Amino acid sequence: METGKKNVVIGLLGTVLDAKERTNRWEKWRPTVSIFQQENLLVSRLELLHQERNRALADLVTQDVQSVSPETEVRAHVVEFRSPWDFEEVYGRLHDFARAYPFDPEQEEYLVHITTGTHVAQICLFLLTESRHFPGKLLQTSPPKDKWVRDPGTFTIIDLDLSKYDRIASRFRQEVRDDLSFLKSGIDTRSAAFNRLIQEIERVAIHSAAPLLLTGPTGAGKSRLARRIYELKKARRQVSGPFVEVNCATIRGDAAMSALFGHVKGAFTGAVKDRPGLLRTADGGILFLDEVGELGPDEQAMLLRALEEKRFLPVGADEEVGSSFQLICGSNRNLKAEVARGNFREDLLARINLWTFALPGLKDRPEDIEPNLAYELDQFAGVTGAAVTFNREARQRFLEFATAPDAAWTGNFRDLNGAVVRMATLAPGGRITAEIVEDEIGRLEAAWKAAETTHDDRVEEILGADRALQLDQFDRVQLAEVLRVSRRSRSLSDAGRALFAVSRLEKSQPNDADRLRKYLARFGVDWRNLFR
Repeated sequence: METGKKNVVIGLLGTVLDAKERTNRWEKWRPTVSIFQQENLLVSRLELLHQERNRALADLVTQDVQSVSPETEVRAHVVEFRSPWDFEEVYGRLHDFARAYPFDPEQEEYLVHITTGTHVAQICLFLLTESRHFPGKLLQTSPPKDKWVRDPGTFTIIDLDLSKYDRIASRFRQEVRDDLSFLKSGIDTRSAAFNRLIQEIERVAIHSAAPLLLTGPTGAGKSRLARRIYELKKARRQVSGPFVEVNCATIRGDAAMSALFGHVKGAFTGAVKDRPGLLRTADGGILFLDEVGELGPDEQAMLLRALEEKRFLPVGADEEVGSSFQLICGSNRNLKAEVARGNFREDLLARINLWTFALPGLKDRPEDIEPNLAYELDQFAGVTGAAVTFNREARQRFLEFATAPDAAWTGNFRDLNGAVVRMATLAPGGRITAEIVEDEIGRLEAAWKAAETTHDDRVEEILGADRALQLDQFDRVQLAEVLRVSRRSRSLSDAGRALFAVSRLEKSQPNDADRLRKYLARFGVDWRNLFR
């Protein structure tokens, strides 16, 4: 404690241990007085907290402290508790004291004595010190083995700054690394942007029960990530209920209302018994609504009320029911655009997008294709019991194809999973050959081309039906092709180079990104909105 600062002890009067009989009080160990009998602890001031009814005892302890340590100033403070076992009241009173106290950490070292007081008071002092409301360390005093001997016992000073404890800090860092690896399914991802995203999701998942919104293209891993978030929270005992998942695109109309909110027997034809609904099933756990933008207006209104009040009315019921769950939503749509079109409630979006995380597609993470390839092979081995590998030439050929700028990966990780399953299944002797890879490349390219043919014209989706109808057919066809190429490109510049591959050769300083940006602006289209 040789810091050059004056030591100040803050502690509660011990109404039992400090209250020994006046005649033989020096024969017994008293925690508050013992602080000032320590040879290696010099205390400049004692801030003694007590209730009014214990003023006489506080005066006696003050006299005894000053008799063994004349250099110590004792200041008594009346802090009233109606019940010293009422956590809310005790914490509030001690918090008020800490807020009003004129701490001077530059000149003084504060030691918060946690040996006296009820267990509730000791916990409150710990919490207020850990939160730095008391900017100091904890002081723990212990009695001697023979309590009747005139022995001050021992003391321990505990610094709650965990960063100073190497082994604890190391364990904490390892725990964070384990959590991140868990959320990534153990895949050693290399994309710096994706790893930062997962780090942020880990922090939010651990410290918040607010709704989460996971956006990104179909197959980007929203469903798997939502389940991993649930499993992480359950391992930390932050949720006790189940993980309930539903794809909102698969339920419509009355079936959606019944599936989500339940119904009572006889609510409609075919309702032969009560149905609890997914919201009630998820009570205490996590409800994952994938493709939440597909919900109808009535379901959106009911969901908003269930989030705000944790109560809702099942179909055909006369009384409301309750359910408390954390909501995770998934969407491959731009929900802000859906609000503008009148398809999604603005107040519901405001409620679910406090934490929004945009998951990138596979083509935007080319550096992660290789570790995910290894993961998919491991998954195949786990399911089938057959260990399959690539030969060197085949592996190199597949990775060259998979990471090329024109690799569409329209189905994202679903495409990769399907490709690995097909190649592994066809591999003779558990070895994927270059011939198998070439066949699979042909299948993927054909599938991507078919997907482009089906989804080429995204004009109406981007502009809206009314604005799309106002375009000449020539402009519409041209814009559709621009949108198709843009969606396949990793950046504005890549898309510009592909679209202006011929004319750019005639320019000494081509600015393809600017040309494309200006073209899209003619139609009121922002590049960033193409991927939401």
